[in-house]
Amino acid sequence: MTHSPVKILIVDDIAHNITALEALLARPDLAVLVADSGTAALDLLLKHEVALAILDVNMPGMNGFELAALMRGSPRTSHVPIIFLTATAQDASRTFRGYEAGAVDFLYKPFDPRILQSKVDVFVQLEQQKRQLAAQLVTTRQMLEANEMLMAVLSHDLRTPLGAVLASAEYLLRTAADEQSATVATRVKNSSLRMARMVDQLLNLARLQGGRLPLQPRSIELANLCKSVIDEFASRENGKRIVFASRGNTAGAWDTDLIWQAVSNLVSNALHHGAQGAEIRVEVDGESVESVQLKVANRGTIPGEVFPHLFKAFGPHSGGARSREGLGLGLHIVQEIARMHGGNVNVSSDEANGTIFTIELPRMVTLVRGSFTGR
Repeated sequence: MTHSPVKILIVDDIAHNITALEALLARPDLAVLVADSGTAALDLLLKHEVALAILDVNMPGMNGFELAALMRGSPRTSHVPIIFLTATAQDASRTFRGYEAGAVDFLYKPFDPRILQSKVDVFVQLEQQKRQLAAQLVTTRQMLEANEMLMAVLSHDLRTPLGAVLASAEYLLRTAADEQSATVATRVKNSSLRMARMVDQLLNLARLQGGRLPLQPRSIELANLCKSVIDEFASRENGKRIVFASRGNTAGAWDTDLIWQAVSNLVSNALHHGAQGAEIRVEVDGESVESVQLKVANRGTIPGEVFPHLFKAFGPHSGGARSREGLGLGLHIVQEIARMHGGNVNVSSDEANGTIFTIELPRMVTLVRGSFTGR
């Protein structure tokens, strides 16, 4: 498609004018369509996509201005650039009428052939670039679809052996004959859980990048959701050091599963990268009428060199060795989820206050032209 000739339409009621223009514009990458009347031109425009129309002004029946008006009134041809040609004496009012009819240029005969060739070259190049962009967009969509399919297959196929490993680890924990066996079983269980989280993050990243993770907002209490997330972490190692507080009205319309994942990612990030044994604070502030704020805070600071990459996919999230425990997708997914809801996520980190991640969510999201935006 990108290598097919670019089509240009010439409309003139005088045959030798058409012949001269065809000879002037003849080149391998151009296909010249000709019409000797406005009616014939409209018929060609119904069958072909053209990059440029060169119209004679003075034609019997339908003149160039009338043809241009009809082209501008049709969604199919409203975008086609128009160059007017006329053999009449130069007239400012006539020129203005041409531009008013939607022309990009107005040339008086006799014109310099090199000028017309240069102007045509511009629109040919624009059409070729448009085709290249369209082809790249198709290729990108296909790659995203293939990536999502691959991630779905991998996540499905990996969950089965992971489930078996987790079940075996649980069995070994219950039947461990000594402390060493229990330690090994615990290590296997924790590693399997971490791998399961990585699989889920890869699948969600593929869906987010492909635009295939639609929002399903419903009325929820953010405070209650956060409590549920914290209860889940409380049963794990170090989970009991999470404290929760809320104030104001924390209700809103959000996608429950996505917000759950965002909160879970922030809490997990605080547990892994915060100061060992220090308290993790989760706070929900619903005192604003328009939005609700969620803060997850922990002791410890983020190194300055990490800040520019903090929300990037597969980027470093910590300066310590524990940063290698994940893929670096957690905070990137949090940011994407916040943006999908029309909100944002910010971070501050210093010795006095520790590290605080803040998500601000509009209380409602509205579907506008196929995509969700905050309100």
